[in-house]
Amino acid sequence: MVEKPQTTVSDVIINELVKWDITLVFGIPGTSSLGLVEALRTNKKIRYIVVRHEENAAMAASAYYKLTGKVAACLTIAGPGASNLATGLYDAKEDRASVLSINGQVSGQYIGDGSFQEIDQDAFFRPITVYNNTIYDKTQSLKILTQALRHAIVQRGVAQISVPNDVQKAFLDSESCERETAPSNFNILPDEKELQKAVALIDTAEKPVILAGWGAFGDSELVLRFAEKIKAPIAITFRAKGILPDDHPWLLGILGNVGSPYTRKMVEESDLLITLGVGFSKQTHVPTHKALVQVEIDPLKIGKIPYAAALWGNCSLVLPKLIDAVKVKKNDSVLPEIAEMKKKWLAQLHKEADPTTMPLRPPFIMKVLSDILPEDAIISIDVGENGWWFGRNFQMKHQRFVMSGYLGTMGFGFPGALAAKLAFPQNTVVCITGDGGFSMAMADFVTAVKYDLAMVVIVLNNKQLGMIQVEQKMEGYQNFGTDLLNPDFARYAEICGGIGLNVSQPEELEKTVLQALKLQKPVLIDVMTDAKRF
Repeated sequence: MVEKPQTTVSDVIINELVKWDITLVFGIPGTSSLGLVEALRTNKKIRYIVVRHEENAAMAASAYYKLTGKVAACLTIAGPGASNLATGLYDAKEDRASVLSINGQVSGQYIGDGSFQEIDQDAFFRPITVYNNTIYDKTQSLKILTQALRHAIVQRGVAQISVPNDVQKAFLDSESCERETAPSNFNILPDEKELQKAVALIDTAEKPVILAGWGAFGDSELVLRFAEKIKAPIAITFRAKGILPDDHPWLLGILGNVGSPYTRKMVEESDLLITLGVGFSKQTHVPTHKALVQVEIDPLKIGKIPYAAALWGNCSLVLPKLIDAVKVKKNDSVLPEIAEMKKKWLAQLHKEADPTTMPLRPPFIMKVLSDILPEDAIISIDVGENGWWFGRNFQMKHQRFVMSGYLGTMGFGFPGALAAKLAFPQNTVVCITGDGGFSMAMADFVTAVKYDLAMVVIVLNNKQLGMIQVEQKMEGYQNFGTDLLNPDFARYAEICGGIGLNVSQPEELEKTVLQALKLQKPVLIDVMTDAKRF
């Protein structure tokens, strides 16, 4: 009789991740996670991406879910490694991204005062997570892990498990362990009476407007069919940018701080607002006095502002019901009205994109990028002036972008690009970031080089925390504390083993970006730009 090879708790955990189709782990190895790291080394079906800071690991895992709908994991050591994850995991919490955090913990016999690198991880992660536990009994390893995964997937949030060092190395036969499973179908349809109530409101509305949010992003064809049938312009939230090309005749544009006044005007003049997967961010400023039909999969978001009818369900299932049930409207003036408004807005954007101004202005940079970035591009943006100008001035075709939404954390752009390239290795990946945001994550440029992750990082270098400068001015404060002493970013990229390029003249930008796209290497373009907004 051939004896089965002995497996450890760590082997069992990593094998189970593969069974749940989790094949990507971000993290940093260390003393209290070595058993888990060894299990990663010996399992050829899962990839371990070693980063230079745990915050970038968590942000990359959050971005990975936003782009793919698949769970990625983080793996760190006890104490400081675990606590460094917090900001990236909070981004996942706020944007409802499913992420698994596995953290080492000190051996059970040492828990208490005086333990090296020990914190109460259960208490630390409690505000961030939908599931939070420590494996003290090796026989509960699979039950706790699968509970964590089930909660992360079903509740679309962060699950954290800590694994003490001695437990990681204990021998365990997985066949003797209990486990749980997660549903794979989250299809929900609303009550028929509420559906008919919504249909009646839509049929009687004379000037309906659709507001499509992130929850409708994958349903662009249905949104368009719905708009065409009821003759409703389509406004979008910032996170839904790209649901349709910006030049689509039914698309008004973004409603909110980065959107056009014409979109705001048409929404304000509507007599019915139909929201599809909208989170009601304060940055969007959804009117609260309008008759509202709300389609939403998250019941806690239903009623964030008063509604006339609420349809709890997936946009992908609710929209076909609405399309079949509503009457065809006739309104030949809608498309010309949208076209006229967009013509005025595009004229404004074109005027802002002055190719002669130096240092280069962000509107000009965004226009050039709009013109030349390929349609397969995945764009990861940061928080700050770079993101503001991207939302306002970049004209999407069929590209996708990823961002830190509700948390709005600087430093997201670059780890978001790492995740994008790992998720879609054949696609063009571009990071648009500022000097402030990039400097928070720049240590991991070497990670892009190490794993040969071809991307173009465009750093808008204005030597300022530009958005804070604007906010100080708006609130009547003197500018203070926002100036940045920057390194030579292009030279830094070269030292890391990548390629660094500089742009200081308007005529250099297009040819430099096109050159960078052809290189198929990690490339950083340091673009000298202006901190002034207007």
